[in-house]
Amino acid sequence: MADKNPVAELQPQFSSPGATPTGWAAARRQLEEAQIYWLSTVRPSGRPHVTPLFAVWLDGALYFCTGADERKAKNLAHNARCVLTTGCNVISGLDLVAEGEAVRASDAAKLQGVADQFAAKYGWHYTVRGGAFVGDEGNVALVYEVKPATVFGFGKGETFSQTRWRFS
Repeated sequence: MADKNPVAELQPQFSSPGATPTGWAAARRQLEEAQIYWLSTVRPSGRPHVTPLFAVWLDGALYFCTGADERKAKNLAHNARCVLTTGCNVISGLDLVAEGEAVRASDAAKLQGVADQFAAKYGWHYTVRGGAFVGDEGNVALVYEVKPATVFGFGKGETFSQTRWRFS
């Protein structure tokens, strides 16, 4: 599936005068190139849970992996809605917040593509087996796909802007 090119909508009430919306190409590039992402999920008790992780962008979705017994996997089994955030912690650049639902990816061909992306981006090599990733030391990781429903971009610097991209 090719990446969708949603229309960028400037949110003027949260933007500097004269701000313009950030184009989707710039946001997608940031999603592809970011090194660290923050995953926000909800515990069964309703309390939030946030954790840093590694992810890759492929065919219009973000992919990350985790062990079945980790808190994020348990939370997603209860409630698939989540947010992935990336950006920088300085007052310049672009921060992105991608909202969507995390769905287990188990198709061998798709997983191999994701494994190839992890190898290219982070130097991590996984074997695809049984609908999951298997690491060099035998550790098994479930892979999740998040196709964004909405992405917010927060441009910072001389001009502040908030852009929203909606996906159907």
